Amino acid sequence: MKILSIQSAVAFGHVGNSAAVFPLQRIGVEVLPVYTVNFSNHTGYGAWRGPMIDPSDVSEVIAGIEDRGVFPQIDVILSGYQGGDGIGDVIIDTVARVKAANPNAIYACDPVMGNAKSGCFVAPAIPILLRERVVPVADIITPNQFELGFLTNTEPDTIESTLASADLARAMGPSTVLVTSVERPDREADTIEMMVVTDAGAWIVQTPQLPMKANGSGDVTAALFTAHFTQTGDAADALARTASSVFDLLTKTLESGERELQLVESQEFYANPQMQFTTRQVR
Repeated sequence: MKILSIQSAVAFGHVGNSAAVFPLQRIGVEVLPVYTVNFSNHTGYGAWRGPMIDPSDVSEVIAGIEDRGVFPQIDVILSGYQGGDGIGDVIIDTVARVKAANPNAIYACDPVMGNAKSGCFVAPAIPILLRERVVPVADIITPNQFELGFLTNTEPDTIESTLASADLARAMGPSTVLVTSVERPDREADTIEMMVVTDAGAWIVQTPQLPMKANGSGDVTAALFTAHFTQTGDAADALARTASSVFDLLTKTLESGERELQLVESQEFYANPQMQFTTRQVR
């Protein structure tokens, strides 16, 4: 499998491609990383250095990959945080060109906008761009519950309302919606859930909610789920594998006392997930 991953990159820490590439490689996926920013560290620190890469330069890198005749071999285009609105056009164009070369290729979009605690933390134009132009050309999207609500103008908070919101998102274009960070009022205390909704059904998985904030964990989640689901076509299995790997990654990070994901130290959890969580079909 080959994944063309168009995301940010940081030298210190693990977000964007700096979070997604290694776990994908560890499970045997060939990754072609294309960077949209090249920062010293993620923006959660409040200060960083390095350039946001001009969309024309990103497009040039992708064109160079196309020149090598690689597009027919690409199985997945993956995108995450979009630093500026210009990169959306590059991604949309790339998806069209890759799919022209390989009609079986899919586009997986992590529509990064914000979360319930922080609100939106991207440029004002990005959420509208994602909703109106990017998500409609995606096959898989991986929003958190907050982002799903924005995309669909709803407020999902129960299993039923989250399913309804996911169906509205699927009506926009993508056939598969993975909802991360599902927090419903009637769940067990100190737990958090993920839900996947596809044409074949819907499944939910529950894990303990760890007392931490982990920048980049969503990028790992989107990458692993996309790879597992693309390889097997089994949404429930992909959800269980992803939940297992990411939970163990977060546990190891929490135990380390470090702020940044212990991505390399947790590599065995990607290659051999413990499968300690059971998915439940909800539709």
